[in-house]
Amino acid sequence: MEFAKRISNLPPYLFAEIDKKIEEKKAEGIDVISLGVGDPVEPTPENIINKMIEALKDPANHRYPSYYGLPEFRQTVSAWYKKRFNVEVDPDTEVLPLLGSKEGIAHIFVALVNEGDYVLYSDPGYPVYKTGAILSGGLTHPLPLTKENNYLADFKCINKEILRKSKLAMINYPNNPTSAVASKEYFNEVVKIAKDNNIVICHDNAYSELTYDGYRAPSFLEVDGAKETGVEFHSLSKTYNMTGWRIGFVVGNKNAIEALGRVKTNIDSGIFNAIQIAGIEALEGSQDCVNEMISIYKRRRDIVVETLKDIGLEVKPPKATIYVWVPVPDGHTSESFTKLLLDEAGVVVSPGSAYGESGRGYFRISLTVKDDRLKEALQRIKEIF
Repeated sequence: MEFAKRISNLPPYLFAEIDKKIEEKKAEGIDVISLGVGDPVEPTPENIINKMIEALKDPANHRYPSYYGLPEFRQTVSAWYKKRFNVEVDPDTEVLPLLGSKEGIAHIFVALVNEGDYVLYSDPGYPVYKTGAILSGGLTHPLPLTKENNYLADFKCINKEILRKSKLAMINYPNNPTSAVASKEYFNEVVKIAKDNNIVICHDNAYSELTYDGYRAPSFLEVDGAKETGVEFHSLSKTYNMTGWRIGFVVGNKNAIEALGRVKTNIDSGIFNAIQIAGIEALEGSQDCVNEMISIYKRRRDIVVETLKDIGLEVKPPKATIYVWVPVPDGHTSESFTKLLLDEAGVVVSPGSAYGESGRGYFRISLTVKDDRLKEALQRIKEIF
């Protein structure tokens, strides 16, 4: 059987590869500790679960959901954006619920990118930024994130001809995998570049609520002119430990939202209504659960940073996200070091190179395991040194 060329051009999906390696080691009887995937081990908060149970008992919620989501959920998202970022978005034209933000990010390329259009994407970055562009027939070009530029997507290094031919740019702050953060001043620069070159900016803001040490992440849409040039994706997955629930949303430019909605109506479905009702509870209910998770992740972050510094690895405590971005030891590549940890310590971390060329020489640790398992994993790593 001959695959479509677009499939042949896709690299293996990082987290599927990680899962495969874990299963292979478990089959050998090895106790594997995975610090690779950012999947919270803590349960979804009780109030959200109870609201879901209540909604499940209503037969009205068992029918096909609207492609555009419940009006009540869109209104809740709109109110949350006003309260959290002081950004006004019309719940009817500037908000679209998604089956997790990944779905919307993948489909935005289908909605906006023609074959031959350039797509700029954060490198290193969430793999779907590049693969979504490939599947849409777009030409991909990386926006390098390096230590030297504070991991801020560098538009200035892009050839002017490519910049002129670019249709869309994917950026992400707080950033996965580097945990870098961006200021409103940086977003101002991005908006200017977007307007000058007629580029749609897609900002992935999935980690805005998981911040530390007094830092509060802004929204791209807080900047003047941002809504004219782009959209922002958000997710309940990491903030409320709802990764398996598949609920997110996109807000911003109404034309881009409308185009993405057209894609969804033709090849996708809406979110199960009961999940949207639970999502309303997440956004409107007590945020104590978020504050609790921030405390947990901060504690784990500090454990990781302290241990790695003891080992002699250069690492700064991140201000946001659930990841720590670490340079590999001298004499290693991303691949060789992650293989060493798996083979010698039974510990899985993500190689930086899997997130893009600019990620070479780094690895990513996820903070989404219980403290005792995290400490055990770090002790195993320490023993290698």
